[in-house]
Amino acid sequence: MRPSAFLLAALIAAPAAARAQAATAPASPSAVADARGNFQQMSNYVLQSAMEMPEEKYGFKPSPDVRSFGELIAHVAGAQAMFCAMALGEKAPAEDAVVAKTKADLVAAMRTSNAGCARAYGQADAGAMAMIDVFGQQHTRLYALIMNAAHTSEHYGNLVTYLRMNGLVPPSSRPM
Repeated sequence: MRPSAFLLAALIAAPAAARAQAATAPASPSAVADARGNFQQMSNYVLQSAMEMPEEKYGFKPSPDVRSFGELIAHVAGAQAMFCAMALGEKAPAEDAVVAKTKADLVAAMRTSNAGCARAYGQADAGAMAMIDVFGQQHTRLYALIMNAAHTSEHYGNLVTYLRMNGLVPPSSRPM
């Protein structure tokens, strides 16, 4: 190929390649967006689990020394409300503030905590760098968001076992 033909081909291809790369490239990196993605996936799995477990199984415990299925849902909903309030710099409710017992009330508590967390995970990275008190230590708001996502993930793992022991397929194990 002659140099001028090569140069012409490169000049024609470059804008198309740039457009293709821009179309597939993610928006600018965001730490909060990464934490939000993890949280949304796990909290949706917990909510789906809460909706699908039959009400008569909400008292199920695989062992007498652990929380029941319903108690786990209440714990996750309460912890999410606590961590997300911290991440917003608001007064955090107690981790065990959710005392609902029925399936309908616990599903509603999960929906409420997910909605509250949507505000916390909606903040910009700059705001998430503000320092807050997390259990007596200074950390960023982002730290509280990451802790929340990790905590929700941890307890989704518990719920997976509870679901399988009751003949249900966990949301994360279903085919796409």
